[in-house]
Amino acid sequence: MDGFLAALVISFGVIFVAELGDKSQLMALAFATRYRTVPVLIGITVATTVVHLASVAIGHGLGATLPTGWISLLAGLAFLGFGAWTLRGDRLTEDDERRAARGGRSAVITVGVAFFLAELGDKTMLATITLATQYGWFGTWIGSTIGMVLADALAIIAGRLLGRKLPERTIRYGAATLFAISGVWLIIDAVTQLR
Repeated sequence: MDGFLAALVISFGVIFVAELGDKSQLMALAFATRYRTVPVLIGITVATTVVHLASVAIGHGLGATLPTGWISLLAGLAFLGFGAWTLRGDRLTEDDERRAARGGRSAVITVGVAFFLAELGDKTMLATITLATQYGWFGTWIGSTIGMVLADALAIIAGRLLGRKLPERTIRYGAATLFAISGVWLIIDAVTQLR
């Protein structure tokens, strides 16, 4: 698999799973009850595209300046941390609920701004930075953006079909397991590089 395709597939998978049960997915559900689906998805896509472009720029810059063994070690530890964060779960804060409930002139702008602010410092942003240190920035950007948008689209569709009875605990454990496996794999890679 070439570098672009590897970055695309890995970033898509990691971010898609990380987004399941995440705060921004809960926001997508809340917005979908107020606005039509298409404007919500456009707002999510625009915000995600911008945040993940900044994330890969940061990750690519770090990858160019730090030795790869240390990057793998830090990335592995970060992924173990993301796994623990995922097990803890995310909930909408009162501020998040206010953003989701607040009307505006345009649903796209309202959703886009709320998602942009919610994603700053979120685990999916940090995971995208981490992935960009290991893989090409362009494939990581495209894969992580598509993964997040599709996970949020899934939340909107499933939420409309199933209500709020999604198996959140199972989703959380699955995502945490993926992060833990990725973290251990990166740490083993780092140890072999640092010998």
